[in-house]
Amino acid sequence: MFDKMKALWDMQKKMQELKKELDNTTFEIASSEGLVKITMSGSQEIKSVTVCKDLKDIDKTNLEKTLKDVYNRAVKRSQDIAAQKMKGVTGLDLPGLMG
Repeated sequence: MFDKMKALWDMQKKMQELKKELDNTTFEIASSEGLVKITMSGSQEIKSVTVCKDLKDIDKTNLEKTLKDVYNRAVKRSQDIAAQKMKGVTGLDLPGLMG
């Protein structure tokens, strides 16, 4: 019984460390034409959104589509990072576990 409780406590500690690591991991995703760049943490917190061109030269519909696409790619990347780090903690390959 004590061994199981210790194992659970150890796993909880590892998960807290994983969360801190994800919070401190950042990456950038940019649109293919260089219009928008999003910086996000591994825990899916947006750190910054940059529009790389003057807004008066940008079509509103195109900007909205580009923002959506870049955001979705950033979320997918954060999920991949979390799954990779989770694999290191658990030894299991669990794609999509964090998302």
